[in-house]
Amino acid sequence: MFHIKEGVLQIEDSNMHYVSLGKGNKPLIIIPGLSDGLKTVKGTGMLMWLMYRGFAKEYRVWIFSRKNQLKPGMTTREMAQDQAAAMDILNLNNAVVMGVSQGGMISQWLAIDSPEKVKKLVLVVTLSRQNQTIQKVVVNWIDMAENERYGDLAVDTMEKAYIEKALRKWRPFYWLIRRTGKPVSKERYLIQANSCITHNAYPELSKIKCPTLIAGGGEDKIVGGAEVQQEMAEHIPDNQLLIYPDLGHDAYTAKNFITKVLDFLR
Repeated sequence: MFHIKEGVLQIEDSNMHYVSLGKGNKPLIIIPGLSDGLKTVKGTGMLMWLMYRGFAKEYRVWIFSRKNQLKPGMTTREMAQDQAAAMDILNLNNAVVMGVSQGGMISQWLAIDSPEKVKKLVLVVTLSRQNQTIQKVVVNWIDMAENERYGDLAVDTMEKAYIEKALRKWRPFYWLIRRTGKPVSKERYLIQANSCITHNAYPELSKIKCPTLIAGGGEDKIVGGAEVQQEMAEHIPDNQLLIYPDLGHDAYTAKNFITKVLDFLR
C-alpha cells in the first residue's frame, strides 16, 4: 500500500541512507535540512510517508541523508557532489529536486554543478549566502553541541523552527524532546552545521537554469524572513516565489504547501 523502501548506498569511503516511497513513475528527490545531522533517514520510512504522501500518487519520492562519515570542513557544494553520485547509482537523472533548509543549500549546488540532473528545483526555507540571523542561530547550536548540551539544542531548534501557535502544542513535550535530542554522531552534526554558516552560492545563482520555486516564511527565525527568498528570486532566472508571511521555518507545514508545489511542477 505505501510502497516504502529503505536502502543504503556506498559513496566513496562511506555509506548513505535513503527512503523511497510512492507509486508514481516520476522521480522527486528531497534533501532534508540540518536535522539530518541529528538522525539520518534510516528507520523513518513510515514517518517520511506521513510527511510526503501528498506527492506519492504522481511521484516516486526519494529522501536522502548525507553520508554517515563526512570529512572535516566538508562544504554544501561537496555534499551536492555526493548527492549527484547517489543519483547516478540509482539512475535518477532529470529529476525534480526539493531541498529544505540546509538541503536547499545543497540543492542550489546540485542545480549549478549538475544541471542535467535537475529538471525542476524547489528551494524551501533556505538561503544562498550568510546573514546575521543564521550566523547567530547556528553558531549557538554549534556551541551547544560542542558542550554536549543536547537537550538545550533540541529545544532551541524547536523554538527557532516553529511559530508561537505551534510551539504551544509542542512545549508540554519538551521533557521528552530533551531526552531524545542527542545526535547519532556529534562530529557529523558539527560538520553539517559548519557547512551551513559557510554556504555561499549567491555569486553563481544565475547558473540555475531550470524552473525554480522559492518558498519561505515571513517570520523565519533561522534563515531570515521573506527578503532572503526575494534575494534569490532576483538572481535565479526562471523562478516563482511563494511566501507565507505568518509562518516561519515551518512554512512547509502550511496546509496548501504540497498543493502549491504540485501546481508548480505541473
